[in-house]
Amino acid sequence: MAKDINNSKSVDEHIQKLPADLEQLSQAIRVTILGSSKEVGEQIKWNSPSFFFQGEMKDFDAKEYKRDLIVMNIRKGRVLLIFPTGDKIKLNTSILEGKYEDGRRMVTIKNLEDLKNKDEALRAVIKQWLAQVERE
Repeated sequence: MAKDINNSKSVDEHIQKLPADLEQLSQAIRVTILGSSKEVGEQIKWNSPSFFFQGEMKDFDAKEYKRDLIVMNIRKGRVLLIFPTGDKIKLNTSILEGKYEDGRRMVTIKNLEDLKNKDEALRAVIKQWLAQVERE
């Protein structure tokens, strides 16, 4: 069953508290992620803006993070986009970094120009991740 956890207001509030440069970058990233598919929702999870599949899914163990698409890790000078189950993305792209034992992969966005350069590849990664969701 789909979860009704989409909470754009809490994401707005979180992002508005950031320094101006990171607020602008985080908002632009948010627009890219949400604009990639109507199936992507947003919330605050793990004290960060995060994005998830908001449709109906087959039952799964919550520790598998199958619903969780991206968590924004906002740091001074950059935003890391953490894909908790990124190892399932087999797309041949240089934007996905790291190969962690727990399956995480990430994309580093340094500024608006970097986002512009990675926009198409980021959208492709999101679409491939969504294509692998085990829908009900």
